[in-house]
Amino acid sequence: MPRYAASMTSGQYNFARNLLFKLDAEDAHHLSLDLLRKSESLGLLKFLAGKTPPSQPVECMGLTFPNPVGLAAGLDKEGSTIDALGRLGFGSVEIGTITPKPQPGNPTPRLFRIIEEEAIINRMGFNNVGIQQGVANVRSSKTFKGIVGFNIGKNKVTPNENAVDDYLAALRGCWGVADYVTVNISSPNTPGLRDLQAADDTARLLEALKREQAHLTETTGTHMPIALKVAPDMGDEQIAELSRVFLNGGLDGLIATNTTISREPVLGKPFAQQAGGLSGKPVTQKSTEVIQAFYSHLDEQIPIIGVGGIMTADDAIEKLNAGAKLIQLYTGFIYHGPPLIHSILNKLAAR
Repeated sequence: MPRYAASMTSGQYNFARNLLFKLDAEDAHHLSLDLLRKSESLGLLKFLAGKTPPSQPVECMGLTFPNPVGLAAGLDKEGSTIDALGRLGFGSVEIGTITPKPQPGNPTPRLFRIIEEEAIINRMGFNNVGIQQGVANVRSSKTFKGIVGFNIGKNKVTPNENAVDDYLAALRGCWGVADYVTVNISSPNTPGLRDLQAADDTARLLEALKREQAHLTETTGTHMPIALKVAPDMGDEQIAELSRVFLNGGLDGLIATNTTISREPVLGKPFAQQAGGLSGKPVTQKSTEVIQAFYSHLDEQIPIIGVGGIMTADDAIEKLNAGAKLIQLYTGFIYHGPPLIHSILNKLAAR
């Protein structure tokens, strides 16, 4: 028997989702977050969300996560909906990607659903309010007791040779407010960003970040772990090279994976040829394989947070079995809503 149940059933969520899916994808995104914020502020969301999930604490990166199910970056880009998302059952919320300066992102339309494949293509381009406003938004959250991560990136106008300056500025900007920071060098929607995944470039960036981390820890008395988010589009040799970089550089955590630029799983489907990163069910297996490959090199020395195509509780279990310590949802949450969080936590409790 489940240890707890969501007040919203899968059928009820599907009904609401189908109405939202009649809207433009980005309009539906903004409307959904607005409704969540308003429902939480009025005290109504707790009736829809059901009981607070029982504690299933997980130690990771020196932090205690209330439960292993987190929200991946990309949904709450501005850090303005943390309380509401926590109410739905997430043990952690990763906001962003946030850049040092605000930027509008790419021209619209830039978000596309492939409904029959439970997939999304996005080329948002790090649209965000900037690190200063993001920090202010997170500080204004009142009820969330879980873990908050800041996913940080470089501004589009910043050339790769100066990228480290942007990452350091964002790191300093959220220091002491974030519980951890994720360095995003794997989005396909900022030109040249994935070039930073080359072993030498990653090593230089990680060295600078760890040096600044040590300085800030010493001067503030607060320590904040640094994770790095990688793409699923890499082979065994690159995974092995990056694993050596991560181990030698003292990386605190790895998030695997971001969206894919491959279109093989959705060839011939509507919007399949749109530029951007593909997420959802078509990425499930590839993401799990990348997690398993990194775990074969990292073992327990660097914890892995698994994300990519988690559409069912079984998908979450497979990520954990592949070596992930925690998991994050994004597209699966859009397609299946709060009942997916509850389903995963119930299955983990039963184990």
